[in-house]
Amino acid sequence: MRTVEIAPTFEAWQAAARGLLAERVPPAEVTWREGPGSAVNPAGPPPDGIRVPRGFLELARQAAAAPDPTRWQALYAVLFRLVHEGRELLASARDPDVSRLNALAAQGRRPAAGSGAPSAPAVEPQALGAGAFVPGGVSLAELRAAGARCQGCELYRHATQMVFGRGPADARIVLVGEQPGDQEDLRGAPFVGPAGEVLDRALAEVGIDRQRIYVTNAVKHFSFVQRGKRRIHQTPRSSELAACRPWLEAELEVIRPAVLGVLGATAARVIVGPDFRLLRQRGQLLATRWSPRTIATLHPSAVLRAQDASEQARLYAMLREDLQLIARAQPGPNSAP
Repeated sequence: MRTVEIAPTFEAWQAAARGLLAERVPPAEVTWREGPGSAVNPAGPPPDGIRVPRGFLELARQAAAAPDPTRWQALYAVLFRLVHEGRELLASARDPDVSRLNALAAQGRRPAAGSGAPSAPAVEPQALGAGAFVPGGVSLAELRAAGARCQGCELYRHATQMVFGRGPADARIVLVGEQPGDQEDLRGAPFVGPAGEVLDRALAEVGIDRQRIYVTNAVKHFSFVQRGKRRIHQTPRSSELAACRPWLEAELEVIRPAVLGVLGATAARVIVGPDFRLLRQRGQLLATRWSPRTIATLHPSAVLRAQDASEQARLYAMLREDLQLIARAQPGPNSAP
């Protein structure tokens, strides 16, 4: 076991890490200690042939500013693997070492309490995303528990809680909406407010048992603006959709639905793609990476926003028609007779 003492700066760690790499010392054989100096020559150049992605250097500088004393070990673990396993490691957001690095980088980007430093700009949460908080190879229950700690975008600061999906892990049908609303945020479950009542009614009419399907949202925290005592829904930003995507991907990877129903234009852009046009392509059977049977329809809230009873009836009929297609797309216990 080798003990390496460094000054608590990125530059000191970098110099020490270069020396360790040159000697091919694995992370498990190094103990890092902060102190006034370094036991490794700080002037040494990078070992011959070693190149790391620029993105790693940026993350490493941010992680070095974190208050966690284990950051140096975490940094060297990722660096060693980048050199010996391949540069593509950083793309594996669910890898435990990469996830740890991202979480440390997030800590390093936050201003110290009482420092008077300005808050991080809005673009910063996009750079982190939820990937740092999403564990790999776990159950839905474990994903839900991990989600309670997610700080992958700024929405967590003002929402009451993360609203994870609900339903059985063996569901054949998954419905994906946009984001939780006011009631969902307070109660911690998706589609339990007015839009949920519309959805429940339509599901019952086409023969889909909600207790046997999985319902979730593309974004897990409530995005809103406060107006007096009311919290007014705001459409999620592209950065928030991207930040929360790892949670949705993790849910769908566990469930692997036979049929995927997409509720609303925002969710359709996430699942199908940015060029999808809901009113032109709703009800079409599409193959996506998540299911060979993907069907998009209106979000139930569109029915509630209708200007008059006639418009409301028309939109509800469209929603019901598409849910009927979803019910018929997969024979089995979730389907209509």
